[in-house]
Amino acid sequence: MKLDRIKQGLLMVSGALLLGTSQAAEQPNVVIIYGDDVGYGDVGAYGSRLIPTPNIDRLAAEGLRFTDGHSSAATCSPSRYSMLTGVHAFRDGVSILGPTAGLSVSTLDLTLPKLFRQAGYRTGIVGKWHLGLGENEGSLDWNGAVKPGPLEVGFDSSFLLPITNDRVPCVYVKNHYVVNLNPNDPLVVSRSLKEIRKVKGSTQYPDGRSNPEAMNVLKTEFRHNDTVIHGIGRNGYMAGGKSALWDDETMGDVLVEKAQAFLWEKSDKPFFLFFSTHDIHTPRMPAKRFCGTTTLSARGDAMVQFDWATGQIMKTLADMGVADDTIVIFSSDNGPVYQDAYVDGSKHRDEIGEVDRGHDASGIWRNGKYSIYEGGTRVPLIIRWPGRIQPGVSDALVNQIDFIASFASLLKIDLAEGVARDSRNTLDAFLGKSEQGLPFMIEEAMRDGRALRIGDWKFIAAKQTKAGAFIPAELYDLNCDPGELNNLMDEYPEKAAAMAKRLKELMEGKGVRYAE
Repeated sequence: MKLDRIKQGLLMVSGALLLGTSQAAEQPNVVIIYGDDVGYGDVGAYGSRLIPTPNIDRLAAEGLRFTDGHSSAATCSPSRYSMLTGVHAFRDGVSILGPTAGLSVSTLDLTLPKLFRQAGYRTGIVGKWHLGLGENEGSLDWNGAVKPGPLEVGFDSSFLLPITNDRVPCVYVKNHYVVNLNPNDPLVVSRSLKEIRKVKGSTQYPDGRSNPEAMNVLKTEFRHNDTVIHGIGRNGYMAGGKSALWDDETMGDVLVEKAQAFLWEKSDKPFFLFFSTHDIHTPRMPAKRFCGTTTLSARGDAMVQFDWATGQIMKTLADMGVADDTIVIFSSDNGPVYQDAYVDGSKHRDEIGEVDRGHDASGIWRNGKYSIYEGGTRVPLIIRWPGRIQPGVSDALVNQIDFIASFASLLKIDLAEGVARDSRNTLDAFLGKSEQGLPFMIEEAMRDGRALRIGDWKFIAAKQTKAGAFIPAELYDLNCDPGELNNLMDEYPEKAAAMAKRLKELMEGKGVRYAE
């Protein structure tokens, strides 16, 4: 399997060498502001009444707001993988990655930052990574050079949460090194508590399973009660690195400062910044000044913090005098989740399933994160480019996986065959020049959940659960039934069969771009 991946990577490199850039290509700066678990209904411009988001709303008013914009998957690592590579994560076996995962993106493949760098841009990432680090599972020495990682897949600089804020290690990584790490307190990360307890000479942290009283800041219901850092249980085990630990409450400020520093860096090159915040992912610990700004507990308050961060990025671009020369994309990696492992007061439904807070983070769409239903991938998607994108609302079907092919078109770069093979050029839809969007689209969710969208029709493939239960296929007309409540399999058996056949062909094919 690994040999096949290497061979594929070599083909990508040889293909990438054939790419050409035209002198006539436009080169606007590009900033992607990427939320974590932000739902369609969490933004005022998309209908939220209980979370004030004036900065994001202004971005929507000045840009193009998509009503049918999607991440490629209903979970974090797969959607990030697809956006950066232009390849559906299920093709390469990428799912939610654990604390010891190796780099999931091949260093030989074309990526979104490599595309920009080839066009003469300087590229940077600030925030959540969650695509693995190091050569292989469990092989990384956190006390040396932390690589391969973002720098090896096309970013010139990086300041990372290496995994995510609910997983160890709870440290920042700048470029190749853990920030503020004391060599006398070596950092060790493992899936095994037994192995961590064998580590000598490094700080030992409480285990939340045997010492639940240590989780005195934020309780957890399940899974995330391994290592306790700052009174919060995390997924996975770590020892050492005490001097390098992040502060959860200042994380939002730190990431904004690092993003601003990248933007202000002197250069005669245009820039591409992937600003990948931790908001509003659990554990939610917004800065104290945001606590109590909503009636929706820490989840709502963290969304207010994210709106502030968005405003800070927009203000920086204006202060630099480049706001009109910059494409800003605002979106999320997947749909919303409420009290996910942590008991933070954001529980959304009462015991009989009634909405009890007056706020549905998915809007009118069904479910959210992890789910194959529409709320899993239909997320806020706003694109602003003054003078080039007419402000308004677009119903075009668009997907983040298509950023590579679309920006390649803008930059006048031809993608070689086999490169970013699921990414299609939808530049005209992204720029508001066309309402057509995608003719069809695959949706991906947990546990082999797969669906096909063709217009307003949505087919969800049958599957077998881990426990062996069979879940039959479903068919919905989203135009009449946005909540996906009325399964039309019996009413339209021929349409269902045709869509099932098409989905199977697309999943087994060499790439969606070659199947139109």
